[in-house]
Amino acid sequence: MASEQFFGVIPPTTTPFNADGEIQYDQLQAQIDWMVKSGVHGVCVGGSSAEGHTLDADELQKLLETAQEALAGRVPLIAGIIINSTRQAVQRSKRAREAGSVALQVTPPHYVFRPSDDALVDHFRAIAEESGLPVLIYNVVPWCYLPPALLKRIMNEVPGVIGVKQSNGDLKLTADLLLDLPKDKLVFTAVDALLYPSFALGVHGTIAANPAAAPKAVVKLWDLVKAGKHDEAKQLHAGLLRFWNALLTDNLPANIKYAQSLQGVPFAYPRAPMQAPDDARKALIAEALKAIPH
Repeated sequence: MASEQFFGVIPPTTTPFNADGEIQYDQLQAQIDWMVKSGVHGVCVGGSSAEGHTLDADELQKLLETAQEALAGRVPLIAGIIINSTRQAVQRSKRAREAGSVALQVTPPHYVFRPSDDALVDHFRAIAEESGLPVLIYNVVPWCYLPPALLKRIMNEVPGVIGVKQSNGDLKLTADLLLDLPKDKLVFTAVDALLYPSFALGVHGTIAANPAAAPKAVVKLWDLVKAGKHDEAKQLHAGLLRFWNALLTDNLPANIKYAQSLQGVPFAYPRAPMQAPDDARKALIAEALKAIPH
C-alpha cells in the first residue's frame, strides 16, 4: 500500500544556486543529511520550494540523481514535476524514474488556458501509465485549481494516482477531500499555516515549505499529534505559525534557504528574477526560528 511507503513529514529540498544562478550540486548532500537527521520520512526534489519552475529537464534529472546518491536509500525520493504539457510531463517523469525517484509530485498545467476536466483526467493518466510511478497531484495552481470532486474522480479512474498534495490556505477543501476519500488514497497537506489542524483531521502527511525550513519542529508536531498530545502540539503550532508568517513573502524559496543557512545548511541564492531576503526579513526569520525546535 502507498500509505506504508509515503507518509509523515516529507520536506521539499531547495535548489542550491550560486549568485549567477548555476546549481551547486555538491551542496545538496549537506541539506539532505540535515533533513534526514531531523527525522523526516521522505524527501521531494524539484517542487516549488526548489524553484522547480525554473529548472530545465537536465538540471532536474541531475538534481534527482544527486539526491538519490545522497539519500542512499534512507528515505524515499519523490520528484517534483512542474511543466505545462502532457508530453513534457511524461518525459520528465520517465527521467525521474531513471534517476531513482519512487513517486512523482505533479502540478496541473499552469499557464492561462485551463484544460477541461476530461483532459486533466487524461493528463494524469498518461503521466502515471507512461512513467510507471505513483503520482501525487500537486494541487497548487490558482488558474487550474482542482476541486475535491474532480480530484476524487481522477483517483478513482486512474489507479496510478495515489493521492493529492493539497495546497493554498483553505482547510475546508482539505477536509472535503478527506471526506469519502477513495480507498487507499492519500492526502498530504501543504497548508503551512495550519499543519496542526491538518494533522488532527487525519491527513497522511505533509510536503510543504515549513518542513523544508524547520523539519525538526514539524516532525515533532507530527509525532505529538500521532501520540494524542494535543496541548503540547497546539503550543508548537503557535511557534510554527509565527515562523511561517516570517517566511511568507513572494520570495518564499529564498527565505527558506536563509532559514536553512541558520541551521548549518550551506547558504544558497535564489535564481533570478527572485531576490534574496532583505535584512529586515532575515531578522524576522531568525527571531521566529528561536521559538521552535531546530
